[in-house]
Amino acid sequence: MKKETYVLTMLVENEPGVTARVSGLFASRGYNIETICGAPTANPKMSRITISTQTNPDMLEQVMKQVRRLVNVIKVRDMTGEEAVKREMAMICVKAKPKDRTEILRIVETFRGKIVDTGATHFIIEVTGRQEKIDALIRLLEPMGVKKLARSGILALYREPE
Repeated sequence: MKKETYVLTMLVENEPGVTARVSGLFASRGYNIETICGAPTANPKMSRITISTQTNPDMLEQVMKQVRRLVNVIKVRDMTGEEAVKREMAMICVKAKPKDRTEILRIVETFRGKIVDTGATHFIIEVTGRQEKIDALIRLLEPMGVKKLARSGILALYREPE
């Protein structure tokens, strides 16, 4: 069966060890976590953990059932579909030779990114958007020389009904 990328979000109690138990469950079942992001919600007693993983639909259903059984997990949702708003943030340190600086600024502006640090030989760029947008920006900056890259992983929320 073909593997696809799925995005799961979990509402969990904001207590020590919860993220470790969730990620441990994935590891013990042989599931690879591609990205994981966790932070408190508007309610400081709860956190949201968002995980992206590659699996098939049957295995996804199994892991969701197992995650739901964990004591501190309140809710689990598959956010893979289009009805969810998904974003990622990246910080990219790129070489900025004098001949390339104008082109880098043009590319960053096209992607609605922001230069957050400037040095004699580099720029650090901040950009948010869908994973595909960030991948495209990185591909355009690679010829200049990407020195460092940090990505947040996917965050997702369902759209509110109108």
